[in-house]
Amino acid sequence: MHTFKISTIITAGGISSRFGSNKLLEEIQIDGKKTSVILASIEKFVPYSAEIIVPSHNDVREHIENCAPKEFLAKIKFADFGDTRQKSVFKGLLKCNENPPDFVLIHDGARPFVERDTIEKAIEKLKIYKGVCVGVFAVDTIKITDSKGIITRTIDRNAVFQAQTPQCFDFKTIFEAHFKLKDENFTDDSSLLEHFGVDVYALKASAANKKITFKEDLV
Repeated sequence: MHTFKISTIITAGGISSRFGSNKLLEEIQIDGKKTSVILASIEKFVPYSAEIIVPSHNDVREHIENCAPKEFLAKIKFADFGDTRQKSVFKGLLKCNENPPDFVLIHDGARPFVERDTIEKAIEKLKIYKGVCVGVFAVDTIKITDSKGIITRTIDRNAVFQAQTPQCFDFKTIFEAHFKLKDENFTDDSSLLEHFGVDVYALKASAANKKITFKEDLV
């Protein structure tokens, strides 16, 4: 049976005007122990990854180097952080391409609550699809407004999928998409495959997989 090589890219810019400090270095309690947001995010992917690429600023890199367990550091490599998310991910993909994997999992470092069951299901779906996007279907009623703030229509929330991460891909497919669109500014990676008409599977996850945006999200 073929064993797939998996690389993970965890984006770790961490600068957020809404949060008020570098949220990735904040302490949280998860799975019964205290750690930082970024280390909790990394830990979730260690069992599945041959390598973990972290595009990051110096403060996050120093924190990881000083605080991560040795078994984490054995898999972690660093890349420069770009001035957009897309550029940061591409720098991570270039690092992966030095010894290309079969699959790559791309995850926001500010999502430490992702469940391992979700990661495993996404990897299984990659045996069928070139891309898998984790997320949740909308539960609120979704309204479209015009530039003046007037509601123009209501759309079917059953068709609205709110993207989270990880977003998982056949490596060659996502690398080529990033290379061809490297001068654009897409806000998530699935959109690059959508641009070329490549099917991306929507994998329903948990609302617990929230992104740390405000101080209250750490609770």
